[in-house]
Amino acid sequence: MFRLLSIEFHKLRHSKASKVLIIIYFGLLTSIALTAAIKIPFFGKTIHLAEQGIFNFPYIWHFNTYVAALLKFFLLLVIVSMMSNEYSNKTLKQNLIDGLSKKEFILSKFYTVIAFALISTLFVFIISLLLGLFYSDYNEFTIITSDLEYLFAFFIKLVGFFSFGLFLGILVKRSAFAIGAMVVWWIGEKIIWLIGLWFFRASKEAMEAASKVTAWFPLEAMSNLIKEPGSRLGVVKTIANQMGGFTKSYAVAFKDVAIVSVWTFIFIYGAYALLKKRDL
Repeated sequence: MFRLLSIEFHKLRHSKASKVLIIIYFGLLTSIALTAAIKIPFFGKTIHLAEQGIFNFPYIWHFNTYVAALLKFFLLLVIVSMMSNEYSNKTLKQNLIDGLSKKEFILSKFYTVIAFALISTLFVFIISLLLGLFYSDYNEFTIITSDLEYLFAFFIKLVGFFSFGLFLGILVKRSAFAIGAMVVWWIGEKIIWLIGLWFFRASKEAMEAASKVTAWFPLEAMSNLIKEPGSRLGVVKTIANQMGGFTKSYAVAFKDVAIVSVWTFIFIYGAYALLKKRDL
């Protein structure tokens, strides 16, 4: 495993575009800490975000993993460009000539996906822990260590998302086309949801039925791993209760973890099957 990883990181060290994207990605992750200084004017008052509980344990694990997941597109570009460069620079063919099997080649890419996801998760964990220790009103150990499943969900989400990008990169061989294919897939999932909504006559039950169907699709399942945290804030709950209230589960569901894990396997195996059939 480490031999295959060293090959991939050696290639990344010689890719200026990849290095720039990685620096931007981790720079943006670090900037999550800057939200502590944001103050928003609201009806003559100033709302300091850090004082609204977004950095309280255990809520911070939910909030930061959700925000950090929005930035995954930068590392996706690195993943798909890795595959594009293999074809354009003919390094894939050279690796196979040098004795690397097609299975080992796919594994080297998958190990890189796991490494990116793991490093990102550790990075978010450290930033969240430091922010929480500094700003949180609750510092009991049992509270700090609750809701850590959001970090696991974040890791699974990144692995699944990057594996999808890896599969598309091998399928179409071009970075721009791979990104375009993912966007088209995302639009397709939304269209199917809208069709389901129309079919069931646009009622509340229709929304639930359509969501249950699209929940089995890869991008929707990844999205469901970490649900939006905004409505968990006290100020939002207060407003919602005044308007009649609502019920929503924010927990990381085993079903979503399982669906994303199965799709990850399909993407990696599909990438291997594509590569195995191709005459390079």
